[in-house]
Amino acid sequence: MEIIDGKALAKNVRENLKTEVEDLKNEGIIPKFAVILIGADKASLTYVKSKNKACKELGIEYEEILLDENTKMEELLRIIDELNKRKDISGILLQSPIPKHLDINEAFKRIAPEKDVDGFNPCNVGKLCLNQDTFISCTPYGIMRMFDAYNIPLDGKNAVVIGRSNIVGKPMALSLLNRNATVTICHSKTKDLKEITQDADIIIAAIGRKHFVTEDMIKEGAVVIDVGINRTDERNLW
Repeated sequence: MEIIDGKALAKNVRENLKTEVEDLKNEGIIPKFAVILIGADKASLTYVKSKNKACKELGIEYEEILLDENTKMEELLRIIDELNKRKDISGILLQSPIPKHLDINEAFKRIAPEKDVDGFNPCNVGKLCLNQDTFISCTPYGIMRMFDAYNIPLDGKNAVVIGRSNIVGKPMALSLLNRNATVTICHSKTKDLKEITQDADIIIAAIGRKHFVTEDMIKEGAVVIDVGINRTDERNLW
């Protein structure tokens, strides 16, 4: 059994990004990343903090827009419009989840496609469907980078994606399909899940439930990637 070391790969990617950022600065281009955070969701605060730290390490300028959880939709869209117009802003990310009274799909649609680093604008989603160059949701994109780094072939492989969210499951399935994998998407209504996964060369669990995929569901030699974050009884995240 071989363990895919995501941390080592991430370190290597960041080192390369540092060089790219320096090259951009030498050309007079100063990359700047804007993050919009609404409310005080603990998980979101953690994610935003890590983004800020990563930007500092890479030399990317960072701007954080913190909004009250009672912020109205009109105000959110106004802020997105302002960031779209600003020439100093290279990329925009709206941290999800956002308060339920706000329309997240409308907000994603408002972010300019060329600044939509999370790939959630319908224009970028459409480009992904058409296998055109575009921004891709970060988790599926990271997984594809892992496949490449470890020379894991995808052509003709049976890939099972467990989860159908717009953030991970669907873009993950499209990314695999664009690389000639035969893709099955499973979800809460799927029948005989074990029978499906036992025939899979690649399994990607994107459901956020610990111990969901068990050993008896996996065939010998299959590649298994869990992108859910869960706290076990030992208080470790898996």
